[in-house]
Amino acid sequence: MATSARQGPYFCGIDAAMDVVTGKWKSLILWELQEHGTRRFAELRRGLPGVSEKMLVQHLREMEEDGLVNRQVYPVVPPKVEYSLTEHGVSLNAALESLAVWGQERIRRIGADKITVDAA
Repeated sequence: MATSARQGPYFCGIDAAMDVVTGKWKSLILWELQEHGTRRFAELRRGLPGVSEKMLVQHLREMEEDGLVNRQVYPVVPPKVEYSLTEHGVSLNAALESLAVWGQERIRRIGADKITVDAA
């Protein structure tokens, strides 16, 4: 497992957990990889409308450092890089599942629109 610059100290378990999912895109990257499995960078970017290339690169690097995402580089031209969840990332998604259920109920309750993404 990679060593992260984020090593605490923490007030509680929620503090430690939020440290690795802070930012709008990290939880969505986790969801995208859970839903679709291994993805290339461009596929992740298409699946997350609104994310900038810079922000996606930054979050993926941090998530790799935290042991949530595996980055596989293939020695081919043009370069091929794939991202997938590690066991640690899968376990974090399982922990976030009840939050997702709560969010779905909130969407329903307030009548909010849901963004749909073309399956490209």
